[in-house]
Formats: sequence, C-alpha cells, structure tokens
Amino acid sequence: MKNKTVVFTLILTFILTFSCSKKTQIAPPNIPGVSLELAKFRKSVLSNIHYNLSFDIPDSLNTPIKSSEEITFSLSEIVSHLEIDFKETTNNLLSIDVNNKSALINHKNEHIIIPGELLVKGNNTISIHFIAGNQSLNRNREYLFSLLVPERARTFFPCFDQPNLKATFTLKTTIPSTWEAISNANVKNTLTKNQRKTIEFHPSDTISTYLFSLVAGKFQKVSRTINNKKVNFYHRETDAAKIKQSVDTIFALHKQALEFMENYTGIKYPFQKFDFIAIPDFQYSGMEHVGAIDYSAATLFLDKSATKNDRIERAHVIAHETAHMWFGNLVTMEWFNDVWMKEVFANFMADKILNNVLPDSSNQKRFLLNHHPGAYYIDRTKGTHPIRQDLANLDHAGTLYGNIIYQKSPIVMRQLEKITGEDTMQKGLKKYLNDFSFKNADWPKLIEILDNLSSEDIGAWNNQWVNKKGRPVLTYKMTQNKGTITNFTISQKSEDGSNGMWGQHFTVSFVYENSIKTLNIRMNDTNVVVKEAFGLATPKFILYNSTGEGYGLFPVDSKMISDVSALKSPVMRASAYINIYETILGNKELSATAFLLSYGKLMKMEKDAEILNRMSKQFRNVYWQFISAEERGKIHETLELNLWDAIQNSSGSCKKILLETYISIAISPEATDKIYDIWKSETTPENIVLSEEDYTSIASELAIRNHPQTSTILNEQLKRIKNPDRKLRFEFLFKVLSNDATQHDHFFESLSNSKNREKEVWVTTALGYLHHPIRGNRSEKYLPQTLQLLDEVRATGDIFFPSDWMRASFNYYQSESALDIFQTFLKKKPNYDESLKRIILQETDDLYRAQAILNPL
Repeated sequence: MKNKTVVFTLILTFILTFSCSKKTQIAPPNIPGVSLELAKFRKSVLSNIHYNLSFDIPDSLNTPIKSSEEITFSLSEIVSHLEIDFKETTNNLLSIDVNNKSALINHKNEHIIIPGELLVKGNNTISIHFIAGNQSLNRNREYLFSLLVPERARTFFPCFDQPNLKATFTLKTTIPSTWEAISNANVKNTLTKNQRKTIEFHPSDTISTYLFSLVAGKFQKVSRTINNKKVNFYHRETDAAKIKQSVDTIFALHKQALEFMENYTGIKYPFQKFDFIAIPDFQYSGMEHVGAIDYSAATLFLDKSATKNDRIERAHVIAHETAHMWFGNLVTMEWFNDVWMKEVFANFMADKILNNVLPDSSNQKRFLLNHHPGAYYIDRTKGTHPIRQDLANLDHAGTLYGNIIYQKSPIVMRQLEKITGEDTMQKGLKKYLNDFSFKNADWPKLIEILDNLSSEDIGAWNNQWVNKKGRPVLTYKMTQNKGTITNFTISQKSEDGSNGMWGQHFTVSFVYENSIKTLNIRMNDTNVVVKEAFGLATPKFILYNSTGEGYGLFPVDSKMISDVSALKSPVMRASAYINIYETILGNKELSATAFLLSYGKLMKMEKDAEILNRMSKQFRNVYWQFISAEERGKIHETLELNLWDAIQNSSGSCKKILLETYISIAISPEATDKIYDIWKSETTPENIVLSEEDYTSIASELAIRNHPQTSTILNEQLKRIKNPDRKLRFEFLFKVLSNDATQHDHFFESLSNSKNREKEVWVTTALGYLHHPIRGNRSEKYLPQTLQLLDEVRATGDIFFPSDWMRASFNYYQSESALDIFQTFLKKKPNYDESLKRIILQETDDLYRAQAILNPL
C-alpha cells in the first residue's frame, strides 16, 4: 500500500508539473500605442534583450532606408502571442523570420504580432527586414539624427519600446563616404568601398530604447582627453571665431560636470564612452543619449556677443545632460509617469554643478530666476497638473513633459533636501543609484529610501507637493499700535480657493530706512502666527520670500515697487520682481501701465544682467499682452526713450539686453529708423557686440514692422549669412517675413502637411512672426485651424512641439475674439483629449488674463 501511494504521488506530481509548464500566458488585447497592461505583461515574460540593427542610409534625402534587425531575447513563459512595437505602415515590413522559420506579416494597431506557436520558452530570435521609419529620424541634406524619446524608437525600427525593457544594441550602418556616424558605443571597424562607408559599432551598454541614438552626416570632429578617456565632439559650425572661443570651454564644462557627478554619487562614469554632438536647430537644448549626447548648436557655440545669461544657460544644459548619465540612464524610471524623476534630478544636480562651475554668481539668485518664473507660468493656469501623473499608454507620454517637470520639481526637491538635510539626501541618492544600477526604479522606491533615513514624515510631504497640483496663495494680517507690530499672521490656501497645507520654508524681510530684519518662516499649517515679528517697528515695506526659497503667490507691498532698486541683495531684488509680475497677472494693486512706466526706470538702474534679463521678459510680455493698443500708443515713446537712455548708461551684458528689449518693443518711426541704421551699418550704439544671428533677428523685426525696404533687407541679410544651415533656416522664414498676406496664407496652409512641420524650431519661429502682435488683426484667422491641427501635431511631432505650437500662435493675443476661438473650440469638443486640453489652457492663460485686466468687471 505504501509503495502504491508513492508511485501514485510521483505520477500526479509529473502530470501537474507538465501541465503547469504548458500553461499559456494570455497577452493583453491588441490596441494602438504601448499600454501599461501590455508593458507589464512583456516585463513579466521578457529578459536578456539584444537588438542587432543594420541601416543602409542612401545619399538621397528622400530615398527609403533599407534596414534589418535581429532581436534576441529570453522568454520565461509560453505566451499566446507577442507584440513588437512598430509605428509605421505595414508596407515598411518586408519579411519576418521567427526562430529560423518564415512568418506571415501580421501588423495591427502599430504592433507586429508574433504567434505563440512560433516562440519557445527560453532563447528566441526574430529577424526582420524593413524600411526604417522617418518620423523620428530627422533627415537633412547633409546629416540626420534620431530622437526617440519618449516612445519613438518604435517609429524608427521594430522593438519592445518601454523604458523597463532595457537592452543592448549592436549597430551597423552604411553611409556616404564623406559622412561620420555616431552611436551609443565605440566604433569596431570601418570599411569604405565605392563612395560608401560601412561602420560597425561594438555592443552598447544596457539601455532603454528611447536612449538609442544614431547620428550621421558631414560633421567636424574635435577630440580631447578627459580623465584618461578620449572624448569626441562633433559639430557643423563654420564660424571660426565661435569655434575658437567655444570648444575649449565646452570640453572644460563637461569635465567639471563629470567630476562633480562622480564625487557626489561615488560612482565612476558608468558607460563605455562619452561623446557629444552639436546639431543645428535641434528640437531641445539637449538630449542625454548614452555616450552620444545631442545638443542644440546654438546653445553650445557662443562668441563675443554672448551675454552672461547665454554662458550660464550653456553651462546649465551641459551639467543637466551630464547628470542624466546617472539619473535617467544608469537608473531609469519604470514607466513614463515618473519621467519627472530623471528630469528633476538632472536639474537638481545641474544646479549643484553650477554652484561649483560658476562660483562668481549668486547661486540662490540663479536658482530663483531659472526655475520659479517657468514653474509659475504653468502652475498659475487652469491647465496645471501634479508633478507625478497617471499614464495609461505611452503614446501620451510626451504630454507629461513641461515646466512642472523641469522647473517646479527642482524647487520641490530642494524643499525636500531642506527637510531631510543635505547629507541624508546625498546618502539616499547614493543608495538609490547603487541599488538600481542598469535597472529601473519608480518614485515610491526613492521615497521609501529617504523615509527610512529621515525622521520627518516624507510621505505626507510627498502627497502635497508631488501628488497634488497648483501652488499656494499666501496672505497676511498685521496689526500695529503706535508704530509697533502687535500681531503678524501668514495664511495659505490653494489657488483654486480650496484649503491646502503646503509645508515649506521661506523668509519674510521687514525693510526699514537703514536696515533689514529677515525672519525664517516654517509654513507648517494653514495659518501661522509669526511671534518673532511682535514688537518690531512697522517697516517701510515687507518683502515676502526674500531669499527665494519659498514657492507660491506671495503678497506684494505696493510701497516697495519704487524702492526695489535700492535693495543691495540681488536675491531680494530678483524675488521682488518675480512677485511683482505675478501680482500684475492677478489684476490686483498695480496696473499694467504703471508697471511698464516703473520698469522703464528700474531697468535703467539694474546692473545685474541675470535679473535684467528676467525684467526684460516681464516688460515685453506686459507691453504686448496686458495693455491695449490705444494705451500702448500713449506710452511707447516714453518707454522707447527710457530704454535708449538706459542703453547709453549701462555696461557689459546689460547693454545688449536693453538693446534687444528696445528692438522688440519699438513701434515709432524714430525707433524703427534707429534699428534700420544699426542693421544697415552693422554698427551698434556703445559698441555692443552683435552676432550674425542678432542681425538676422533685427532684419526680421524690421520686416514685421513693414519697413519699406523689407525685400531688400531680407535678401541682403540672406547674403550675409555664411553658415549653410542658418541660411536654409532664414530662407524658410521668408514667406512669413514678407509683407504679402497671400504668402502668409500659403505658408500656414502648408503646415497641414506634416512634412512641412518636420523642422519644428523653424516652424515655431515662423509662427511667432506670423502671429506677432503687430500682425494680430490679420493673423487671428489662423487660430481655429491651429487648434484643429493640435492633435496631429502631437501625433507627429516631438515632445515639446504641441506646447511650442500653441505658445507661438496664441502668445500675444489679447482680444475677446481670440479668447472666444479657443473657448468655443473646447465647448464643441466635450470629450477632447485631456492632455491636449491641458496644453490649450496653459498656453492661452495669458489671453484669459489679458481680458480680465483690459476689461475688469
């Protein structure tokens, strides 16, 4: 009996084991995009992914790119079918082999469907011959580059396009013999034959698909050694002065950023190579491709005409992209709902790097000016959103990007560092990087690490600042008796009027005739009584957030406006100007006209170029957006005279900023003549150094103002431009710079074709000129179609293009009819995509506010 039981048990065990091993995992339904459900399924069954890619890039721009790939991977379970992402037409698929067996091409809803019966548990190989997609392969006459973030790898080649399916890539590409090719790995060998060059690369490091990169074209290469590693810099710049003045600085900035990151994280640079490429009219300031960072050439190459702000921006972008090698590349988010993680830490670390790279600047002032205005730009609108967002499908991942991620989150992160302490923050980030190197991690994992290291309730802080949207509005009540403060209470609520408790630290400064008393505020309740203020003398005025550490809409004491320039602290002045501008937008104590007249004088007295640059942007926005054309006609001559006088009495970078401000707001014949004389003679007042790009911008501004010599100006400026890439860009703008309205119509109509939108930087520049306030009356007719095209712009463009498209079009409108256009559009589309609706609400917020300011109830 005992033996029979044993035998029976063995047989049963065998049957159960066999049946379980044959159990088929059912894949999710086939739908467009990359759904969260599909991503989770593939993550559960796939591992050890490798892509062996081959691209044959023809000499002709419009000839298709014949391509092939071999995908190898391990499958942990038997599956009903497996979907490979490929967002191209089925005609682009030529053949498919699965484990050495020919397979039928089954391509539905942007996926190649591989039948489960062709797959095996364990190692699999899928070979595909195809025509590479062009949507994210930016092809130009003499160069091309891929840009695959967030889920655009699938528009280029078939792949498992989700961030937590990291893989290695082996690339072979055939290109014209005069071209260079750059990718994530080092070159293994090169063969040139019959005017064609084939380059094979070593296998890449383990990376996410969005970080794969291919750049090819006619590039110059410059090499340096950084920390015993050869580093290559590829560019197309032709201006010898720019090259001479920029290249050494560019390498030095990268070296400083690398050394800081290695010291801070305790992890040596983790990838096999570190190269970078300057690309003309690149869509972003930079993109952190592993071993092959892409930059906008205009950001990297500066000359004597560059302002201090230009140099700071270059240093920050280089620091940001270098920091990504650790935050985003070494450790990558699980899903793009946490895309903000890689961006916040890149910016957070970049600010720390700049504190070392630019020790002569006020670090706090720079942080305040770099982040707060941009964060407020979105967070004050009805289209704002939490830092961390939900994402059901990667095809909407691009809409998660924006100022909340890039500008608000570093502010929030610094508040977190203040709560935890710098040492605890650094310790937590080191553990995070070490625990998840070459892997993926989500935000809750980091919060868990920091929560375990800190005595503070990081979870509660996270819920308010990361999971909720908007900013606090702070108000105060002060009582006094015979010149002495007897009570001082600060209150807060959410901008939508609801109660909210935004725990944070900031300062309040009581400014007296000959002294300043600054109090530290810990806003840990909806109402905080500031007992330290009791007994103080009543101040001349009060400056809130005086050291720039806080976040929100702070009260503005109207008495301070005339005295801001007397504040010796640059941080205090910067904070004051930001608070004043935010108050103007709220249609409160100070009128837009009074603001402009005050700023016209204050800008003359401001000697800090970084602050002046921010003031200039505020000044121009109010001038064109928040006063009527009639009111502008009354004050423009006074403002022009004030600015011209300020140019004569300023120095350094401030001169150029003031001249740019003058050119941007000038509308009188006298001012236009001065601008024309500067352009024609190529001679500036007070010996301000201007670049070729500056004179191109001046020529464009003259055209916008319908200068009688517009045609001559444009053609002459085209002859002056030496760089072929910049020449092509200016030719593209000719139709919108023309005085012929028919040309404007033809240009806008052409944008309905996605091919004509491929040069996104060119398009948004052109739209800015098309919709310039001087032309507003005749260009408003384009706004309805602009909105109709937004969904297609999102589908075919890169991540920032939808917002840039809307901003360039609606930026300076202030009419009730323009407001009605977007409101009617949304009313007619009650089920309109929420992410696009949010973008519309963000980029039309100033239009809404302009109506409130110009037509108060």
